[in-house]
Amino acid sequence: MHLGRDVTLYIGARLGMVAAVTALLVLVNVPLLVALAVGVVVALPLSLFVFRGLRTRVAQGLEEKQAVRRAEREKLRAELRGDGAA
Repeated sequence: MHLGRDVTLYIGARLGMVAAVTALLVLVNVPLLVALAVGVVVALPLSLFVFRGLRTRVAQGLEEKQAVRRAEREKLRAELRGDGAA
């Protein structure tokens, strides 16, 4: 499980897409702040489709981590109730 790496890659890819769209707009003489705002509005929803595989890996990693934590929590609760082996 490489959840940390996948999350970092996904965030970096999304920010990179915002930077690319912003740079493209600046090259066609759109003011920087307007280009940045349009870049955020356009690139972030677009990245949901473009980076679907990476987003799926992140979601699966989060689900696995949550399942482990849930099992540990249930084990602890059982031990506190006296149901589990010591």
